[in-house]
Amino acid sequence: MNTMELDLVSLRTGHLKHLPGVNLEDEDLQEAELSQANLAGANLVGTTLSYANLKGARLDGANLMGAKLIGADLRANLLGSNLMQADLTQADLRGSNLRGANLMGSTLTQASLAGAFLSGVNLMGVNLQGADLRGSDLRGANLNNANLKGVDLSYADLQGASLTQANLEEADLRGANLIGANFREAHLLCAELEGATLTGINWDGACLVGTSQNPG
Repeated sequence: MNTMELDLVSLRTGHLKHLPGVNLEDEDLQEAELSQANLAGANLVGTTLSYANLKGARLDGANLMGAKLIGADLRANLLGSNLMQADLTQADLRGSNLRGANLMGSTLTQASLAGAFLSGVNLMGVNLQGADLRGSDLRGANLNNANLKGVDLSYADLQGASLTQANLEEADLRGANLIGANFREAHLLCAELEGATLTGINWDGACLVGTSQNPG
């Protein structure tokens, strides 16, 4: 299906829901009602979906490269989706399935990701400043060079994650599972570490000044 065959008004108002593989590249769908929509494998490159309601939607395998998703409700299935360079500022991704997604170069400042499934996700260089990642699954995730300043990672699972040269200044890691994580040359100035599991971590060259617990 292509956009020539679509009634975009019906799409924006939630009257079209079954759209797997649809081509909506560069369309303006700001504030669209797309809850429970099937957009699996859709082409959403450069699409504006800011403040759209995508709660419960299927976006698995969708291409959202460069999409504008500011403030969108993305409590959805994003398994294996391409979110490279997407703007997810203040987006609601609580509990979302992002396993296998590519978020490299995206913006996630002040996004809500509590309880999200991000195991193995590529978050290299991503700006997550002020984001909420409480209880999220980040096992094996690539967070190298990511900006995690002030991020809430309390009780998150970061087992085996790579955080080389990441900025974790004033991050909350209380109760987090950090077994086998790589913090080489990471910046953890004044980070909170009480109750975190600190077994088998690579702290080589990391800045730990002012942390609430000496990891040894």
